[in-house]
Amino acid sequence: MSFYSIKDLEQLSGIKAHTLRIWEQRYQFIKPKRTDTNIRYYDDNDLKLILNVALLKENGFKISKIANMDHMAMQKQVIQLTERSQRYPEQIHALTLTMLEMDEERFEKIMATNILKLGFESTMLNIIFPFFSKLGLLWQAGSINPAQEHFISNLIRQKLIVAIDGQYVTAHTNSKKFLLFLPSEELHELTILFANYLIKSRNHKVLYLGQNLPFEDLRLVYDTHKPDYMLSVFTTSPDQSQVEVYVEDLSLSFPQCQILLTGSQILSRDIRAYPNVHPLYKIEDLSEILESIKAESVHKLS
Repeated sequence: MSFYSIKDLEQLSGIKAHTLRIWEQRYQFIKPKRTDTNIRYYDDNDLKLILNVALLKENGFKISKIANMDHMAMQKQVIQLTERSQRYPEQIHALTLTMLEMDEERFEKIMATNILKLGFESTMLNIIFPFFSKLGLLWQAGSINPAQEHFISNLIRQKLIVAIDGQYVTAHTNSKKFLLFLPSEELHELTILFANYLIKSRNHKVLYLGQNLPFEDLRLVYDTHKPDYMLSVFTTSPDQSQVEVYVEDLSLSFPQCQILLTGSQILSRDIRAYPNVHPLYKIEDLSEILESIKAESVHKLS
């Protein structure tokens, strides 16, 4: 079980700490616990409660009415809201609760409903990736444990692999070749899995090398296959002291290749500019690059 301060609840729910304290006093539907040294704290059930309250409040429910709901009535209202609403925040909220409760059946229903309404790509771009951003905040705040993060990440990974398997690439003269990899000790694979899907869906070839690839092996594959593009994500590796060196090695080792990089280790610092290295500030940047390749090929044909 995790423990939260009132500031944690404020950050995760969007409800001001001052407002939460007023609600505690006036409605008493949330009651902080206290440590042996009299420090206030909240637990997992309190977090789930406040997340539900925040969602209901955003959808027009008065706090006095919410305070009189029992647990089952509140949960029923939240489920009804997330099932009938097409707004992305409600779907992200539903995924957050699914992760906290480790409810696979609910996850499958949320994904199936949104894929049917929006399509797989739009679901990933508008719901899953914003959810990842929220997941990062939860992780930094210590609000989720590794089991919860692994649970939801592996379910999303399964969906990505199925979607990738459904893409059949018919090679043509304008197809480009993309090499996707993660550097040594880097294991955060979901972004390059989605990149794999996006690239294949645009009828380009993908060499997918996955996690934890030594640099020398990268050289060997490049020399054999000569990809037009490389794409990688640096989340935890290389570490801060080595990022600049690694990016320079990539640029100098593969000067004929366009190198696309993203991840917190890239975006949180000013990397020196190299002519063949391009940061992706958001996943939509890759979609724009793929569209520009398509436009260029159409121009050549005309």
